Amino acid sequence: MGPYAVRYADLRERLEQLGHVVEDAGNVPVPFREDAERGAQRGARFLGAITAVCRDVARFSREALEQDRMPLLLGGDHSLSAGSVAGAAAFHAARDQQRIGLLWLDAHADINTPASSRSGNVHGMPLAHLLGHGDTALSTVAGTRPAVRGTNVAIVGLRETDGAEQEHIARWKVRALTMRAIDERGVRSVMEEAIAVASDGTAGIWLSLDLDCLSPEAAPGVGTAVPGGMTYREAHLAMEMLADTGRLVGIDLVEVNPVLDEHNRTAAVGTELLLSALGKRILG
Repeated sequence: MGPYAVRYADLRERLEQLGHVVEDAGNVPVPFREDAERGAQRGARFLGAITAVCRDVARFSREALEQDRMPLLLGGDHSLSAGSVAGAAAFHAARDQQRIGLLWLDAHADINTPASSRSGNVHGMPLAHLLGHGDTALSTVAGTRPAVRGTNVAIVGLRETDGAEQEHIARWKVRALTMRAIDERGVRSVMEEAIAVASDGTAGIWLSLDLDCLSPEAAPGVGTAVPGGMTYREAHLAMEMLADTGRLVGIDLVEVNPVLDEHNRTAAVGTELLLSALGKRILG
């Protein structure tokens, strides 16, 4: 339902008003829950079905880049990023033997593996798999393993982790910029550091934007809301700074859950943030 909610917020029309040429490729087919259970395994619920979907997402992401287009993925839960980012990484590895950087704006690290996860929810595992850990099938959906290096990954807005995730962040050398860093230093300083990490020796930056990076007051329609996130204006500044780099190669907008939303507010906020990331300015 998430992608439909964002479409309903007039994303396509508003991107076209900015001068972008937009092609809506439709929704990636996802099996019904009952069918997905056939691929379940201990430690990772619906892993087989999710891996198959991520394999399709990776192919679509890579094909968009091969056609000189910027892929923009709408979700849905954050597990889709295990496919979208991997597809972009495979494209750049094949074309110019370069890596991509990754900015992960999220209240959560999403860096568990099936072995370390307490919930078994795969949407808490995509970053670990992009770093080449966890289930072999999910970590190789686009062939390149790892898809990204820890030294080119920055998590921004982090405010909820478990012990295993804290260990993985340290061991895999991921830059984690928590809400405390934003509170103490401000969004500008934190984003400058994050952009530098994701830009260091890379072909460009992939933005994976989980709307629970915002406070629930600004974005109530998310699956795992956590109090004390970024404000609406702080998130816009982060997007505007990314737009200023001119280095974005693709974007995920995830965790839009209309069932939990209020009058489609979260989808509308997500649309506004995407517009800022893709060039909308307050003054021309």
